[in-house]
Amino acid sequence: MKQFKNILLINFGGIGDEILFLPVIQSLRKTYPDSKITLCLEGRSKSFLNLTDLLNDYFCVDIKTKNKYLEMLKLYFKALTGRYDLVISSGANSLIPILLFFTGIKTRIAYKSSKLSEKLLTYAVPLNKNQYASKMYFDLVKPVSDLEFELPCIKTEEYEKLKNSVLIHPGVSKISIQKQIIKTITAEKWAELVKKLLLNGKNVYLAGGPDDEDVIIQIKKELAEVDLTNFTDMYGKTKNISELAQLIKKSEVLICSDSAPMHIGVATGTKTIAIFGPTDEKKLLPKSDKFIAVTNNSDCRPCLWEKRQTTCNQLSCINIKIDDIIKLIYFEVNNENNI
Repeated sequence: MKQFKNILLINFGGIGDEILFLPVIQSLRKTYPDSKITLCLEGRSKSFLNLTDLLNDYFCVDIKTKNKYLEMLKLYFKALTGRYDLVISSGANSLIPILLFFTGIKTRIAYKSSKLSEKLLTYAVPLNKNQYASKMYFDLVKPVSDLEFELPCIKTEEYEKLKNSVLIHPGVSKISIQKQIIKTITAEKWAELVKKLLLNGKNVYLAGGPDDEDVIIQIKKELAEVDLTNFTDMYGKTKNISELAQLIKKSEVLICSDSAPMHIGVATGTKTIAIFGPTDEKKLLPKSDKFIAVTNNSDCRPCLWEKRQTTCNQLSCINIKIDDIIKLIYFEVNNENNI
């Protein structure tokens, strides 16, 4: 197999997207252990770099700002002058093959977006969106690696599990909040979940990031009259994404929304129960009894991103029964990752 000394990876998106991209990095690091691997990512996802030690370098390009064309020019010059001999881009835009071609990088891999892309790319990979997103990204590395697909894996220390623990993380991404996209249950429902877990004898931990302040405040208001002997408020105590990953690793069970913590749960091997509303669990969770999607099986879901760019007014898809979530902690679930 051909050797590559200097590899450039381009993957834009949130922290969850970077975690899903990890199998590409893992495969390249094992196949080319002495290569320099550089990742181009968005500035908002820079904290992802604290979750892996497989990269040698990085640079940020913020393509979703008003200066996106200047940012793309920055990417072009970085790629042009970086002396890379392999570039892999996860972008599906038809302009990506053109940009990569003019960087002069000898081996160029991206998704097949047009007939032109087949001529401009060394390997134009068919884009199969109907699979777990990590596997979709992993298709990009197959032309230059013989390794089989592995789940995302982040660096954490080994910890003894917190006994009888359930970690609740109700947060969603900042972009979802900004766009007023509703992807999960209400604060009142989260509080109901906490109450029932406490009544069932669980040690409950509540965590969240700076963007989750409103929902955390509402949840704690709902718990004002509850015996909180076995409740631990971790909000504000995990100072960065590494500390959150450590807490998730320590927990016996993580219950969360479709969000970055869900992907951390998968990448740490923690039993993860994720609440899905309008998004597609089959594309965001691997098939495993350990990683479970909770949905209400509405006929209209999933719809977000594939059929629409905003959530609908009915929101029937987030009408989740809390007792169904409780049952998943105590009983075996089937291989469909669904209830």
